[in-house]
This record gives sequence, C-alpha cells and structure tokens, in this order.
Amino acid sequence: MSIKEKHVLGLSGGRDSAALAVYMRQHHPDIEVEYFFTDTGKELPEVYEYLGRLEGFLGQPIRMLNPDRDFDFWLKQYNDFLPSAQTRWCTRQLKLRPFENWVRPMLEDGIKIYSYVAIRGDEEYREGYSSKHENLIVKLPFKEAGIDKAGVLEILDGAGLGLPKYYSWRTRSGCTFCFYQQKIEWVRLMERHPEAFEEAKTYEKNSVDHGSPFTWNQGESLEELSKPERIQQIKEDHAQRLIRLKSKTQPNPLRTDSEPLDIDDLYGKTKVCLACHK
Repeated sequence: MSIKEKHVLGLSGGRDSAALAVYMRQHHPDIEVEYFFTDTGKELPEVYEYLGRLEGFLGQPIRMLNPDRDFDFWLKQYNDFLPSAQTRWCTRQLKLRPFENWVRPMLEDGIKIYSYVAIRGDEEYREGYSSKHENLIVKLPFKEAGIDKAGVLEILDGAGLGLPKYYSWRTRSGCTFCFYQQKIEWVRLMERHPEAFEEAKTYEKNSVDHGSPFTWNQGESLEELSKPERIQQIKEDHAQRLIRLKSKTQPNPLRTDSEPLDIDDLYGKTKVCLACHK
C-alpha cells in the first residue's frame, strides 16, 4: 500500500514565496500544491492585498492558518518581554507552531508531506526549516534550479503580479512591528500606518514598564525615534547611505532611476526571520 502524499507551500506575503508559488504552478502543474499563510493578525494591509492578487493568479484559495493564541497571550506568557533577534518567540509561537499543529495529524496518519520553501539559489547564508519528522520533507526548488533574485523578479513580472506595494517603502514582509526593521522603516511605518506605529509604541512602553530589556529597535525607543528632530536625522542618514552605496555600485541597465535599492543592497546579507521573510 503506497503512502499518501501532500504538498504544501507557505506564503509570507513577500516576493520570494510568491514567486515560488507561481513557479510551482507553471513548472510543476502535475503537483497539487496547497498554499498557506500563517496570519498573526499583525500583518501589513499591503500583505493581504497581495495575497488576494496571488489567489487570483493561482486560481485557488490560500489556506489561512491562525494561531490558537494571539500575540497578546504569548506576550503575557513571556512576562511582557518583547520578542527580539535574541528571543524570537513570536516566530516560534505565531508562525511555526500553527504550521506544526496543522501538519501533525496528517503526519500521524502516515501522510508524507513535502514542504516547499522559497530559499533562492543565491542565498547560501540562509537556513531552511529543520524537520524533526521523517515524513516531513523540505524541498528547495529555487536552490535546486539555481534561481536567484533576478530570476524571482522575472517570474513575478512575467505573471503580471510584480512586487507587493509595501516594497516601495519597506524591504521585507512580516508583522507591522517586526524588530528586523531598520530605523528608516519605522519612520515610514509611522507615516503610512500611524495606528500600527502607535500600537507598537504601546506594546514597547508596557514591556519596558514590566522590566523588559528590549525595545523594538535596540538602543532606541519608538518614543525617542518619533521625535521630529530624530526623524529628520534618520532620513538624512538614510539619504547619505544611499548616496554612498550608489557610488560603489556598478550601474545596472535594467534598474530605473526611481527603483530603490533593496535590503541586500542596503544592509548586506543578514540572517532574518525565515518563517516571515520569504
């Protein structure tokens, strides 16, 4: 008796996972893939808009995995300490745990699950999800095919999807208050989604009042960051950084003058929250 199989692909609302969904649809139509998104409830509005467009292209609904406990619940469990790069409990409890809860019954029933992850061929520094079950098999199609960042952009343009709208001001998907944001991105969040910025400030103040050693942006509170003179300094520093980087970068004939440098250009290849930023 053959073991039943299931193929799943997690979407983050970002470019790489969206491109992988398109790639699987176009190059492996014989594989019936179920697409899912783990919704923390703290995502950017632009993420939901892009997922809706992606559903239209795929011609099938994207399964929404909602954590059984929300951010506020887990914040209390962690003594009101904010998540940080050192203690990424948000990734564990709001992203990975819902996925594991979803697939566990299937694995227990003997179903072999293939999980497709959007790590590109030019991302040697990134690590994939480590499966602890022999029937949960992680597949890296972009790595195997050697598809890099340019290839991802080509896939999305060819499908008529382009990039999510938040790429015009932010370099990665994830929660509105993701601690991997750069200072300029916090400023842009404040300008574009002030209610989300104020919510992040409230979380931060409550956590600091309860003794948390972490703020969202380490070394500077959002209260300090949001002062007019500080905002002006951050914008000026960012503009100078762009000038320096552009002077060191070889001209790309495919890049328009208005196209911003992306995260790899600005800050180098750093480890990020793999469960979110894909």
